[in-house]
Amino acid sequence: MSVAVTSIYASLLAILLIILSAFVSKNRLRAHVSVGAGGDMALENAMRAQGNFVEYVPLAVLLLLLAELQGGQTWLLHAFGLTLLAGRLLHAWGITRENNVNNARKIGVSMTWLMLLAAAVYNLWKF
Repeated sequence: MSVAVTSIYASLLAILLIILSAFVSKNRLRAHVSVGAGGDMALENAMRAQGNFVEYVPLAVLLLLLAELQGGQTWLLHAFGLTLLAGRLLHAWGITRENNVNNARKIGVSMTWLMLLAAAVYNLWKF
């Protein structure tokens, strides 16, 4: 069975993780901090954007994969994938802003949670 839809979103999300990781490295070099955040708020925000991504995305991609393996309709799989990708982009952008309590961050995390919940319910229903 093909897992083309999951492959697309897993690949795009991997690229986003590389970008977030590079942003952390850039801030580490700027702040001259090798471990932790050293009290640098921009570095702390970059680290949290990357960390939050790593906390949510693996399970979300797994749920997308399981939905695809269970024969999920292509439009639904893309809806899950796009919701996750857009949510992670918005969250990352929002959390790295100076005022990181903003609508982008709130909408991004809400989209991520919505995708997780919808994909989990779908997988339970298909089971």
